[in-house]
Amino acid sequence: MLWGQMDIKWLGHSCFLLKGKEKTVITDPCHPDTGYRMDEPGVDIVTVSHPHPGHSYTEGVADSPRLIKSPGEYEIGGTFITGVAVFHDANKGATLGKNTIFVIEMDDVTLCHLGDLGHPLGPQSVEEIGDIDVLFVPVGEGSTVSVEAAVEIVRQLGPSIVIPMHYKTEASTRQLSPVDGFLEKMRVKEIEEQPGLSVTSSTLPAGTQVVVLVPGR
Repeated sequence: MLWGQMDIKWLGHSCFLLKGKEKTVITDPCHPDTGYRMDEPGVDIVTVSHPHPGHSYTEGVADSPRLIKSPGEYEIGGTFITGVAVFHDANKGATLGKNTIFVIEMDDVTLCHLGDLGHPLGPQSVEEIGDIDVLFVPVGEGSTVSVEAAVEIVRQLGPSIVIPMHYKTEASTRQLSPVDGFLEKMRVKEIEEQPGLSVTSSTLPAGTQVVVLVPGR
């Protein structure tokens, strides 16, 4: 693997495998009842945005990785992670509880995983998140932000790459909307699904590009 290259795979729902030169991270490991299989060995770090089973199935991750599930700042072997405290609903957590956004810096690339964010981002959260290269954004509505709010968050954060997550696929068992509504609002007319994505800091697009991944192993 080239220096600074990171491989990104979508394992389904809000679960991604981020494989860098030194460390491998899994975000929001999903329970099999979501419709997706997740059995990934050799993982160093797991982030959990909130304790719902579809996002916190740590039993499915082998090798006893370091678990990060709270706001704060963490450093694990050259990988820097910042947890930003937000809510899973628009009522300050009264309905669905809290959620943590994770900003992950590894191999000169900064990624932001919104988890099940349930409300628009305020100025303080935008400032805490900072400059990012890759944004994982929930677009299937239901228990997360509306498509309109997701598009506004993309505008606020200005990432180079946007990867939709948490939407209805053929495999998904959850009551979610498909990705199409988000793509339409983002004015993406034609897009080809990819099995994975390799990112380096030197090859990031100048504008904002939407990448749709195929869930799988």
